[in-house]
Amino acid sequence: MDYYYWLIAAIVLVIVEIMTAGFGVICFAIGASCSALVSGLGGNLTWQVAVFVVVSMLAFIFLRPVVIRFLDKKSKNVKTNAEALIGRIGVVSERIDAEQHTGRVAIDGDDWKAVSEDGSVIEKGANVEIIKLDSIIITVRKCN
Repeated sequence: MDYYYWLIAAIVLVIVEIMTAGFGVICFAIGASCSALVSGLGGNLTWQVAVFVVVSMLAFIFLRPVVIRFLDKKSKNVKTNAEALIGRIGVVSERIDAEQHTGRVAIDGDDWKAVSEDGSVIEKGANVEIIKLDSIIITVRKCN
């Protein structure tokens, strides 16, 4: 009859895991599920608690890092903030001239100080590709 308590605990822990992040609580749900199995097979309370502790600890040590690493792979490929500018196309809003140290490029409503990749002059209105970001100055190349 103890297995009902372990199953209820496992279900509650899964619900708590759904509402939280980190995959920590699910390890205890796995331990509770294994304890329910031990209880169903006739194991006494000492064995049930021992299985709960050991399985929860093993899941926390071995399963949790694997799951976190698997889910983290997808987020590393996403560029954010200024990194997201690299490869984008902008429009020269002020003539880019390396000798006069002038030049600006508009991208999505933001205006950035810009220099050309090869030091060439790029006229206002030209489309450029952002190839590098150095602090607040972007390096661009003229699009064909």
